Amino acid sequence: MQETREPNGVVLCRSCDLAVRKRALPSSVRALCPRCHTVLYDAPYCSLNGMLALCITALVFYIPANLLPVLEIQFLGSVRTTTVLQAALSVWAQGYWVVGLAVLAAAVVAPGLLILSILSQILIIKFNFTGQFWQGVYKLLLRHHGMISQMTMLEIYVISFLVSAFQLSDFADIFFGFGTFCFTMLFLVALFLQREYSLEHMWSLTHGQ
Repeated sequence: MQETREPNGVVLCRSCDLAVRKRALPSSVRALCPRCHTVLYDAPYCSLNGMLALCITALVFYIPANLLPVLEIQFLGSVRTTTVLQAALSVWAQGYWVVGLAVLAAAVVAPGLLILSILSQILIIKFNFTGQFWQGVYKLLLRHHGMISQMTMLEIYVISFLVSAFQLSDFADIFFGFGTFCFTMLFLVALFLQREYSLEHMWSLTHGQ
């Protein structure tokens, strides 16, 4: 049985089904069931301002990570560079449209949507947009957060171009550009952002539940 949250701020222990009223917790503190000591919920690790800073940082790296070359290959006097977007479109053009679409979705589209989604949620909360329209947008973003988060797979692309660089290094000179740095930093910032993000906590901030 999954842990559930009721509108009145009550959670059910997934081990003994004891109903416990939720309370605000200090940072990095866990609430335990008073009967069986099972973990009920955690306090969010990061404040809204902290997540806002991570979102802005991710956006700063997002554009150059996708537009600047991540690899420069020098072979027999010729030089070729490729970006993440070019790699996805190149695979698509070669007839592997499923692979190209997967790369485009996991490394370009989904990370951008994830960052913009979390940023929008934070701005709606910070500016106290309580109107029906904004609350509808907020809840729509929360409902689709899990799907967007699962589609974001920056780590797979980071590993893939590192493996490719290692395999090509035997017969060509491989250079990592500024795009490689930006893409790696984007991966790390997005990783921290997803770690600090708490969907349950964001649901608790909705109005008119």
